[in-house]
Amino acid sequence: QVQLVESGGGLVQAGGSLRLSCAASGRIFRDYAMGWFRRAPGKEREFVSAINGGGSTTSYDDSVKGRFTISRDNAKNTVYLQMNSLRPEDTAVYYCAAGRTFQAIDVRHSVGNYWGQGTQVTVSS
Repeated sequence: QVQLVESGGGLVQAGGSLRLSCAASGRIFRDYAMGWFRRAPGKEREFVSAINGGGSTTSYDDSVKGRFTISRDNAKNTVYLQMNSLRPEDTAVYYCAAGRTFQAIDVRHSVGNYWGQGTQVTVSS
């Protein structure tokens, strides 16, 4: 059973930074893509970023491109989301996603993703 535990959320002023972490267990971490999604109040969950199993391929939604960076440490079974230049519209619950294949695109399209419990990110103006 895949388990995902997110951390690092919180309250930050606009223009600030946060780094989210997601620790995974239950399978060979490096064999699978990982990603981040978010759900803002009153909206559906949306894709933020994904990374393939080896860490060589990444994907971002246009709304975060140039501000957010996804990375992974396969020795620590952890994926990160560095969020810079945060905006009030980035306020959401952020969910870690674990894919069922090596490819980031499958995480992006939610092909059987496993999900973490979410961590709240609030950006004040």
